[in-house]
Amino acid sequence: MQPTQPPTGPDPYYGFAGCYRHPDRLTGVRCVRCNRPICPECQRAASVGFQCPDDVKAGAATVRQGRTVLGAPVGSQIPYITYALIALNVVIYLMTGLGPGSSLIDNTNTELFQDWELVPNVVGFERDYLRLVTAAFLHLGPLHLLLNMFALYVIGPPLERAMGWWRFSAVYLLGALGGSVAILLFGDVRQPVVGASGAIFGLFAAALVLSRVVGFDTRSLVITIGINFIFTFSVPGISKLGHIGGFVLGGLASLALLGWTLQRRGPLTDRLRTIQVASLAGLLAVLVVLALWRTEQIRDDLFGELSNFQEQNAATQQSWHPGPAPGRVPSSTAVDDAGENYRGVITAVQ
Repeated sequence: MQPTQPPTGPDPYYGFAGCYRHPDRLTGVRCVRCNRPICPECQRAASVGFQCPDDVKAGAATVRQGRTVLGAPVGSQIPYITYALIALNVVIYLMTGLGPGSSLIDNTNTELFQDWELVPNVVGFERDYLRLVTAAFLHLGPLHLLLNMFALYVIGPPLERAMGWWRFSAVYLLGALGGSVAILLFGDVRQPVVGASGAIFGLFAAALVLSRVVGFDTRSLVITIGINFIFTFSVPGISKLGHIGGFVLGGLASLALLGWTLQRRGPLTDRLRTIQVASLAGLLAVLVVLALWRTEQIRDDLFGELSNFQEQNAATQQSWHPGPAPGRVPSSTAVDDAGENYRGVITAVQ
């Protein structure tokens, strides 16, 4: 579009032209880049003079957006994944707490809770692998939920902004799955376990790794993590294996995102992006293989136990089951944040 020709003759507005976007508005200001007349509404302040909206837009398109050390866009993005995870955990807790036979204080009696909690024997006997993930979205009582979600609210947003949404999601889920697989491999096969603690510890490890890479002072973070591990090993009813497994997988996932080095890198390259995707997929594959192997091992043990039970009780009406003994309500994992008081394990009742 060509600029409007200025009026001619003795008109008091001689020398002024109509704005190239609003021809009916006379102006004496021109864009310093294209020299087109621009009215006050179209003026964009530059280092010298003003620019038109089109040149500002064209200039912004040629500027490369800054990236974090992991490749996420630099800026104040809203941490949608963190807020979505918090909302999802709260909704699932309400579903278990408001279901038949349960309350918001004792939410363990609903069918959803019992179908989603992680019981290694049930995973093995029924090959119910989905419990390895769903257990990370269950919580045992309001305090368990509150402390876990508070920890996620504090540590989640800065990590999500540094990692980007898909890397953050991968670390969170690998941490949760890592805790579940550790329980499956080394835990009590009859002990139910629930909670997002493995995923939270995975985020703790990620924050520690990234802080060392970018050169932040990690003393406060180390103290926070240390306090959480002290609670983990000193307070009964907390899943030690879930926390350790989540922490280890979170740390490994973070190293994978850094290209398996703690040296600070330059701009993100396609090679590093390929390493990130391949390494995260490799960690997931290792967890899947371990879970499948352990599941089949548990299944074989259970069928051997079932055969012995049937031989010894052929003339009785007793029933056999792979899970916790009837009438018992074992507790699950607790949450992890500095200064928290963990609730005790629910004792077995007949």
